[in-house]
Amino acid sequence: MTTILEALELGTSALAAAGQPVPRLDAQVLLGHVLHVDRVTLIAYPENPLTPEQERHYGQLLERRKRGEPVAYLVGHKEFFGLDFFVDQRVLIPRPETEQLVEAALKIIRVALAAGMKPVVADIGTGSGIIPITIAVQEPRLPYLYASDVSPDALEVARINCRRHSVEERVRLLSSDLLTDLPEPSDILTANLPYVGTDEMELLTPEVRAYEPQLALFSGNQGLDLLQRFFTEARHSGKLKEHAVLLLEIGYQQREKLIHLLSNLWPLASVSFEKDYAGWDRLLKVVL
Repeated sequence: MTTILEALELGTSALAAAGQPVPRLDAQVLLGHVLHVDRVTLIAYPENPLTPEQERHYGQLLERRKRGEPVAYLVGHKEFFGLDFFVDQRVLIPRPETEQLVEAALKIIRVALAAGMKPVVADIGTGSGIIPITIAVQEPRLPYLYASDVSPDALEVARINCRRHSVEERVRLLSSDLLTDLPEPSDILTANLPYVGTDEMELLTPEVRAYEPQLALFSGNQGLDLLQRFFTEARHSGKLKEHAVLLLEIGYQQREKLIHLLSNLWPLASVSFEKDYAGWDRLLKVVL
């Protein structure tokens, strides 16, 4: 029988030969998934044997990873903000830069709660639900949040994650195109909408292009089509309270175009940007 150590060495070599950038880590994650153990256990018990069924399952996962399928889809989950979320090919894989948006939202929410208010929060284009669910878990004083998406598949994944984190009574999922079906005006809008331009497609890694849902990635040639529609709708729909705050993740080349758009829609609004870990403008904050 193949031991854990032998399986890891085999997997690491196979993934390295296929050009995967972190072959040993991938092999450890995949084998841990097959054996239902963590990486510490793999390292502590290298002599433990795999059953034939475990060997077969591990081999199948290695073959799929060699072809570029993301590890998160292979194991069916991804950590975000210290929480474990179910993901599959119906939704984007959570990125660490989106944690900046959640942190910014929590800060604003907590200021409002400290002042005795219960802000109405809505996440638009929620996907797997990581933003509203994380907010709900981190801030239990918030009675409810809205989370909308136009994709029924994405909403089903979000529903699974709501149940996983026991917030299904507080995160109210809506089948809606942007703000259309929000039932009340919001104090805080969060959104991680598609912002990659089709002109930038070649800049994405092959595995992102091949496996992640294009509906959740692309928005016109420059990635601005949906953002422009979102802001225009927010301005004219009556779905924002008087001093609402909008927090959005944006593309690295979109700052100037968005400043121009926002200055026309809300001339008196405060518009600011925060950079991500790579030094690119990534978080947009609009205070009305």
